[in-house]
Amino acid sequence: MWQRLSFYDIRVICHYLGMLMLFATLGLVLPIVVSLGAQEWQATTRYLFTAGLFLIAGSALRFACVAPGRLTRQQALAVTGLAWMVLSCFGAVPLMMSGHYASYLDALFEAVSGFTTTGASIVQDLDHLSYADNMWRFMMHLMGGLGLIVVGLSFGIFGKGGASLFSSEARSEHIVPSVVQTTQFIGKISLVFIAISTVVVGIICLLLGIEPIRALLQSFWLSISAFMTAGFVPMSQNVMYYHSVVIEAVLVIIMLLGCINFTLHSEIIRGRIRSFFEDIEVRSAAFWLFVIAIVFTASLAGSRIFSGLPTIERRGLFMIFAAFTTTGFQNIASPQLTDALTSGAFLLLALLMAVGACSGSTTGGIKIQRIAILAKSIVATLKESIAPDAARVASSFNHIGRRPVTPSLIREAMTVLVLYLATYMIGAFVGIAHGYDASQAIFESISMASNGGITSGIVAPGMPFTLELFYIFEMWAGRLEFITLLALIVQIVASCIPSRLLSFVHQKNIQRSKRERRV
Repeated sequence: MWQRLSFYDIRVICHYLGMLMLFATLGLVLPIVVSLGAQEWQATTRYLFTAGLFLIAGSALRFACVAPGRLTRQQALAVTGLAWMVLSCFGAVPLMMSGHYASYLDALFEAVSGFTTTGASIVQDLDHLSYADNMWRFMMHLMGGLGLIVVGLSFGIFGKGGASLFSSEARSEHIVPSVVQTTQFIGKISLVFIAISTVVVGIICLLLGIEPIRALLQSFWLSISAFMTAGFVPMSQNVMYYHSVVIEAVLVIIMLLGCINFTLHSEIIRGRIRSFFEDIEVRSAAFWLFVIAIVFTASLAGSRIFSGLPTIERRGLFMIFAAFTTTGFQNIASPQLTDALTSGAFLLLALLMAVGACSGSTTGGIKIQRIAILAKSIVATLKESIAPDAARVASSFNHIGRRPVTPSLIREAMTVLVLYLATYMIGAFVGIAHGYDASQAIFESISMASNGGITSGIVAPGMPFTLELFYIFEMWAGRLEFITLLALIVQIVASCIPSRLLSFVHQKNIQRSKRERRV
């Protein structure tokens, strides 16, 4: 039954959105500190102004309901679904004021891309963007990659609403029984890997002759982007700016660490190495990458530019891992994706982004676990069709222990798969309708909806605003894995329908159910 949002529900939702906005103000601290240290006074005023907006709006929303009770599932879905867009709308303000974006819509696209860890950028003159603005772009990656709700929960700001909010953000696995402890573990693991990567990449940048301050900041930014499997970069040439195989190798390692399910990180820390290597996601991902790497290499062998084995190994493998982890890093320029790559290699990158990596990680896409579960379901169906009538065919898989392949798991995997495929297809049609080549339109739609961020050139300053709006919607929907977003849309639509009409529809549904039961 469609459930309307009552006035009390709206007040509770506003309360928790306000708390999240107040907490998100902490993300503006580093840009302000960096702007003061770099003597970027205009940037300082912009971020102080933005912090004021966050505090004022957050406080106003916070007092919409002074003492809310425990969050219901319906309220949690609405809070989570709205949080990403509300924070993006406010987070776009300092970017718009920087002068590096043609319009507020471009700045909003950048903010949504940052929070959803898509990594597609339409900033103008990125090489001369201020340190503060760059820091804010990567802080959005950090908050969005961990999950806006997860970050808030790790500090205990949501109180009784923790469990409902945690599951509403496309997360269902608890590393430890406590939701707060689970989110704190995710935060600690992330910060440790980012810190290690910052030191390593920073040393390499210093050896390359980059000045110390820039080396420190850029290594920190690249490390955030890599582990959050995001894709923003501080230079317009992407990772090609550094001309370093070593930096690319380190980033590949960090990307792979970021695409692993956080529960598997926990298993390794506890010494359960066997559990890691027996996991269905790890085995499926290894097989998937092995097959794609062979086909991709064979396809690149027919290219004039990437025909040499060293070039294929460096550029090809890096792009494979960037696409697989849905990280928007590129060591191949956007025009080369369509001009130099073969059509087969180009579509393989799109396929990698469409599927994505592990669930429960920072990656986007359908997730490899869902594909593996559906594959097991197909195999079980085939076995059942040829088995004797009295035989029972059961299917199971390893993921932190042995688990059965249940109808609910299959239904959930199939639902998400169909929603992703439908969005990929609709986005491709929208791109084609705007006059773009079909293969590019497909690639770009997949990149946006899977939060992959690798672009073939359609996403750029000056693209049609209607296409830009649709890509914003795709990034938002893909980050929430559709279920939360669809639930939010249904709630809003139901709340707008007159009560009498909604009651009439409800009565009709009850009568239909009774007739079906009698039959």
